[in-house]
Amino acid sequence: MPPTPQTLTAERILEATEEVLRRHGPAKATVVDVARALGVSHGSVYRHFRTKAALREAVTKRWLDRTTQVLAAIVAAPGPDPETRVREWLAALFAAKRRKAFDDPELFATYTVLTTETAESVVGEHIAELTGQLTELVRAGVAAGAFTAEDPAATAGALFQATGFFHDPHYAREWERPGVEGDFEALVDLLLSGLRARG
Repeated sequence: MPPTPQTLTAERILEATEEVLRRHGPAKATVVDVARALGVSHGSVYRHFRTKAALREAVTKRWLDRTTQVLAAIVAAPGPDPETRVREWLAALFAAKRRKAFDDPELFATYTVLTTETAESVVGEHIAELTGQLTELVRAGVAAGAFTAEDPAATAGALFQATGFFHDPHYAREWERPGVEGDFEALVDLLLSGLRARG
């Protein structure tokens, strides 16, 4: 039975929007398509999301938040040594982006378009959250005497930018080529060697 306006939730709308985007792509998907998929009027959707742009922004944030949550768990967990924690975080970021690109290529292509549209807001917040997590790991490494970093936030930003090839969606096609895992490991080894405290 389709949801009534009373039982319709923002989460259900976002789930339906994702399916509509997967089927039609960002250029053709409409709020009417989302409402039809839910069996409600488009006015019911607009009660939760005032505009089509707001809906697209919310569904983009939901997609990006899946990665953020996985990485937050690594930051929150009492981990082994600081180097291993940074390595695990960077590897998890790379793995999450690759899964999105390869497991659901239609939706990945759609979100690549949507993230371009919302770069000033949702994507900026996403990047700030990721670099904030990385800052925590660098700061913990400094506190443990394992890393040298006068400004952990600046260092985290540099690490994030330096590894951009392995998480920026613009490079997704390169992630399939042979040897990319080895390139990732070599880069992380180099970055971590630069972070190590000099005794």
